Amino acid sequence: MATPFDPETAGNAGEIEMQFAVKTVEHLEAYEKLITGIPPSKIKFTPIDDELYGNLLDEFPEFKFDDALRELDEDQMKSARGKERWRKFIMPYEKRVTDYNFGTLIRRRADELYSEDNSVLVTRVQFFALEIARNRAGINDKVYNDAQARKAAAKQ
Repeated sequence: MATPFDPETAGNAGEIEMQFAVKTVEHLEAYEKLITGIPPSKIKFTPIDDELYGNLLDEFPEFKFDDALRELDEDQMKSARGKERWRKFIMPYEKRVTDYNFGTLIRRRADELYSEDNSVLVTRVQFFALEIARNRAGINDKVYNDAQARKAAAKQ
């Protein structure tokens, strides 16, 4: 009889961690290309973007204000209270959003591209909800406009 899997005592498998890192970086690169290539207001992530956005603002009224979206407070998000609030937000999407809890990097400061100090690990549902809110508030427009200006300057 096989011993039941106990995640508390399981070690990390290097190959699995590497696959996770590769998938996370691929997602980061794809999203960065997307927000620098088309106006963020035109980006649609899921068929339920409106619902994710509405629920985010209902559960996290602080995100109705641009400052909270412009720079995410990682400490608050990952505090015991923050984790509980996010868990309550995420779980209804378990069967509705593919890879709903897959680790995904989001930019801490929305006006900058990804970097080591501008990346926070969140779940896929958190990423979608926060980036939908940023796009609808026009907060990601700076990254797009800066990229377009660089492209125009490179052509000259």
